[in-house]
Amino acid sequence: MTEESPVTSSPVRLDSLVSWNADWKGLRVAVLGLASTGFSVADTLAELGADVLVVTETATEEYARLLPVIGARLWEGSLASVPDELLAFAPEVVVASPGFPPTHPVVAWARDNAVPLWGDIELAWRVRDKVVRADGTPADWVLITGTNGKTTTTRLTATMLVEGGLRAAPCGNIGVPILDAVRDPAGFDVLVVELSSHQLWYLGLNDGPGSPSPWSAVCLNLADDHLIWHGSFDAYRDAKAVVYRHVQNACVYNKADAATRGMVEDADVVEGARAIGFDLGTPGPSDLGIVDGILVDRAFLEERRTSALELTTVQALAEAGLGAPHIVANALAAAALARSLGVEPAAIRSALERFRLDPHRIEVVAVAQGVTWVDDSKATNPHAAASSLAAYPGAVWVVGGQLKGVDISDLVALRGPGSRAAIVLGVERAAVVAAFARHAPEVPVFEVDHAETGTVMDRAVALAASVAQDGDVVLLAPAAASFDQFTGYDDRGAKFAAAVRARIDGGAEREHNDDAAPEGL
Repeated sequence: MTEESPVTSSPVRLDSLVSWNADWKGLRVAVLGLASTGFSVADTLAELGADVLVVTETATEEYARLLPVIGARLWEGSLASVPDELLAFAPEVVVASPGFPPTHPVVAWARDNAVPLWGDIELAWRVRDKVVRADGTPADWVLITGTNGKTTTTRLTATMLVEGGLRAAPCGNIGVPILDAVRDPAGFDVLVVELSSHQLWYLGLNDGPGSPSPWSAVCLNLADDHLIWHGSFDAYRDAKAVVYRHVQNACVYNKADAATRGMVEDADVVEGARAIGFDLGTPGPSDLGIVDGILVDRAFLEERRTSALELTTVQALAEAGLGAPHIVANALAAAALARSLGVEPAAIRSALERFRLDPHRIEVVAVAQGVTWVDDSKATNPHAAASSLAAYPGAVWVVGGQLKGVDISDLVALRGPGSRAAIVLGVERAAVVAAFARHAPEVPVFEVDHAETGTVMDRAVALAASVAQDGDVVLLAPAAASFDQFTGYDDRGAKFAAAVRARIDGGAEREHNDDAAPEGL
């Protein structure tokens, strides 16, 4: 068999595989990738009785050891081309982990040869009845995507649902594979599913029996991101828009982001589904928004044309550490999703009072000698960093890393001129420095040599301290990915926080100008 040879499969059989109790036995499935998602796929299919071959370039030792235990096989090696072992296996379906882009040789081979290509989300929808509720129905799904704010909104929504008395689980791109949640014997009323654009791209390949029909969904916002993976902004946008497909109840969208409104207007939804808007302004009927510092719901009540329900206040959110404008917007989006499932305003207010952001999301690391140090390492693209900088205008901005094909110039033009200084790090720092030279030439800019990987944050913190003045904020909002110098955004944030604390602990009595500020560029 050559790479050009088609692999036959049975569409009729695949169309019938829409239940845990369907006949999956003997189905030849190639699973592409063996991280947490790939293993959850292999484990699920093996339990169903499918014939599973996992194909990966690198295998985590623990997962590789477990594959023969669960009854799956492993092929490990270079995937620069389609391996002969995969061709000989002749898969009826390929289930790809979301990290594999459309241009990957195995993905391209499957598409060229009409081999059905699924992601873990489609498989999870097909077997969602593994554990059912008391009435015999599987859990409802709520889908959440967006360039930024996905994880916070997912956690907020799940917290509100639980506070409202529902058994809810956050899963998907948030870290818990959705197939693990579907198979959890405890069972849930609602799965709150965070979806990346990669997962949505795979979901968008097929619109048939395996296409989810969520209760409600939201795309929080849209900005340039993952352009290398998708190939273009249009492809990225189209992938995000899949989140609204076949929504049953509420398509929640950001009134301040015209792209999300357009997605809802173009969506193929279940008859009766409503468009529910949110933003930080005064809400109209069918919206959530803010009136005189009060977050209100004018969507999920009968008298919505003349009345509104109070959810909480901006002041209460600020006291809970949720006062940044983009976090308030996330809270409104989450409230809309929770209200679509009948959660009462009092439960939403209570959930917001006890909710705390994850680490590395506009997290205040320390306040010392008049300077506030803030870790927003999760701001891995310009859109997220813009929100952070809006919350802390005039900050000493620690910026840079891997730009993922995104032009940072617009962000520097928008927020750079108001910065006290810029501390630029990362492998692509030249592009950041050039953007400041063009758009914010009066702002002092300091580079941290890329070769200083081991001490990059010590140096960045020292530079920031040398220019920060009493009352200033030093803000780590990189607007870039972290893998050039760190293991992830969490590692980057942790090293920033450690460097800040080490400096404070080691020099609490030093004069603020003990280190002469180096000359900027």
